[in-house]
Amino acid sequence: MSALPLKEKLQALQCHFTWNFEIRDKVDAAHILQTLALRVAHTHYQNQPTLLAMQAYLCHLRGQYEDALQSLREAEEILQRDQPDNFPRQVLVIYGNYAWIYYHLAHYDLVELYLDKVRKICSSLKSRSPYAAQIPEIHAQKGWSLLAAGFRNGGEATQCFQMALREDEANGEFLAGLAIAVFGSWTHSHKSVFWNAARKKLGAIIHEQQQNYEAKVYLAKILKRTDRQQAEALLEDVVQNSLDPEVLRHAATFFLPEFLEKAISILQRAISLNSNYHLLHYDLGLCYKMQLRGDNSSRREEILAAAIEAFKKAVQKDPVSVFSKLALAEMYGENTPRYQEEIYLNLTSEMPSLSKKCQQAVSLHWGDFLFYKQKSLWEAAQIYKAGFAIPDNYPERQQLKKRLEEVAGEFQQSSQTMEAEDIHDFIQQNETPRYIGRSTGGSNRAGDWRRGENV
Repeated sequence: MSALPLKEKLQALQCHFTWNFEIRDKVDAAHILQTLALRVAHTHYQNQPTLLAMQAYLCHLRGQYEDALQSLREAEEILQRDQPDNFPRQVLVIYGNYAWIYYHLAHYDLVELYLDKVRKICSSLKSRSPYAAQIPEIHAQKGWSLLAAGFRNGGEATQCFQMALREDEANGEFLAGLAIAVFGSWTHSHKSVFWNAARKKLGAIIHEQQQNYEAKVYLAKILKRTDRQQAEALLEDVVQNSLDPEVLRHAATFFLPEFLEKAISILQRAISLNSNYHLLHYDLGLCYKMQLRGDNSSRREEILAAAIEAFKKAVQKDPVSVFSKLALAEMYGENTPRYQEEIYLNLTSEMPSLSKKCQQAVSLHWGDFLFYKQKSLWEAAQIYKAGFAIPDNYPERQQLKKRLEEVAGEFQQSSQTMEAEDIHDFIQQNETPRYIGRSTGGSNRAGDWRRGENV
């Protein structure tokens, strides 16, 4: 059977395979899969099947087709159990994903089977298209999926939930999605219009949904500078009652850097709920690192050992986490620079397989080691140049530029003017305008459902 006519039908479907997500590479997909698994395990909202369908799409990107099919089976079972009356409208996205996955597996008879299921449902809904239906459930599922891919999609997700609410204006799930999407837009723009909208919408949600601890954490973040007392009251409720490790992790970061012991206590509780989530250990390590930089000379070795242990666990839980490895290297460097160097050398050997952001981060840390510890100006300059030459304008790139300027200053002071001029010329030749809407507000490790490295 020819696959071509099937492909045309598949492209008309509304599902994860036809929605445009900014999934940059397989490393990014792996990271989102980790956080999705956590949310699927702890979510109490109606969007759980949507997250499983998104999980299936990401598994497909990694070539894990059996895992993808299993995620769809779980999503279908949940819908049949929890939403039997609305099952046909809710299952369209899942059937679309089934069809696409079987297409990639060349099981064309099963592709036809799921296309026929979609066609029958669309016909019953009196849709103008045989393979698509403009219904609120579809708009909301797309909105949740965009948020799962990152809060940088907050604007588009907002539009999706607004379309869903036009036909079902009192739907609690849609209202919660809209509030979170607007919050996501604020985290990536910090515009006052989004701040006001997110404050009002999140406030309305927690009034109606007292156990929506995710909304409470986000509202607390918005109120941190304007109403600290209310923000802390919200977080006290979250810390006392939430069993969601990701929500607790967000609560812990609220108290940084002023209240390190409280943040550490919250993270330790989150770890007791799910010890496999590497970002919990990573953030715990960051807390110890902050303690190490404070006036704790009498406990220095104890705190350093705790930081190393936390970052080691983060690496064990997620062996591809470049930022966990870089943090571990930095802590090893406090007492054992040769261990620090070994980690950097291992990471440089993996450079071709790393994302652009991670390549820049490795260049920055490795260059710093050569510049500040080894005093190897020329070698450090080459490493900084390699990172700065990567055009993607993450925050690390601006730091690489500053390091190059610092190295040029060192060359100038030692009368090596040609080397200094060469660096300035290199910077000018490789300077690019900042990307609009991408990584302009700091590392993507903040502001998402998944405050991890967005690589």
